Amino acid sequence: MTIPAFRRRALLGAAALPLAAPAFAQEGFPTRPLRLVVGFTPGGATDISARAIAPKMGEALGQPVIVENRPGAGSNIASEVVARSPADGHTLLLATLGALVVSPMVVRLPIDPARDLVPISIAVDLFNILVLPMDRPWRSVADLVAAAKAAPGRLSYGTSGIVGGPHLAGLLFDRMAGIETTPVHYRGGGLVVTDLLAGRVDFSFATAASVLAQVREGKLRALAVPHAERSRLMPELPTVAESGVPGFDVPSWYGVLAPRGTPDAAIARINAAMRVALNDAEATAVLNRNGLEPRWSTPEQMAQALAAERTTWEPIIRESGIRIE
Repeated sequence: MTIPAFRRRALLGAAALPLAAPAFAQEGFPTRPLRLVVGFTPGGATDISARAIAPKMGEALGQPVIVENRPGAGSNIASEVVARSPADGHTLLLATLGALVVSPMVVRLPIDPARDLVPISIAVDLFNILVLPMDRPWRSVADLVAAAKAAPGRLSYGTSGIVGGPHLAGLLFDRMAGIETTPVHYRGGGLVVTDLLAGRVDFSFATAASVLAQVREGKLRALAVPHAERSRLMPELPTVAESGVPGFDVPSWYGVLAPRGTPDAAIARINAAMRVALNDAEATAVLNRNGLEPRWSTPEQMAQALAAERTTWEPIIRESGIRIE
């Protein structure tokens, strides 16, 4: 299958464009503090992202933006909380691609993110790395693919949960490289790192936040990044596509949404406040330290990005037969 070409940065543009001041001219919103709901526990990449940008958004909006953690069910609880909140712009969701795109394909949900939530802006790109234990002999993606072809099903990769980003990357890697590997699912990225360091799994498409320190200390070997472009945080690492699997790209980003029916004026003002926050040097420094890169978009561009991801993943999820009851 040919994966649709979706050049993210060409489509979405950089966050550093001139700010759209007219959006702040809207009157009457906000009238009280805003909630930014996160579907995971404190300390993870989504929580870090929210807490980096929330204060700067609040400054731009003239009201505090309070981060609220509502973990559980792969962020589906948070999605439902926001979807069922009043559509007045005061309750927002910071969500992963998995929660917005993949979860509706594999589990019965009480809400439909595509129907019940409206995009405001992409917030950050998540930088992932294809890593493996130092005792494995493979020095390149080509080496890893050759080893997998020589022993179908024998090589294993760690994931932070079923249909999370690392699992999806592994499914696509198998499909596009013509190999068969075995996922090993954990309840979080920290456990994946523990077993990588112990050599219990052969590789992982891990988040930079969870493995960057170990890579820099020489405890794990980094082979490539699973994105369309190299990350400016580690520009020396090639992409998987550059390394012998043409077209391989697993975008990983978080975005902010509101309940469907939120007034356009409120969405425009929140979008403009996000643009300010994502251009802020202090917020950017916090994000970069954790393997995250700020990225602003228009609501329309975020909607296009979500549609492209649904087109990419629907056939892969369907053929994999994954269902979560």
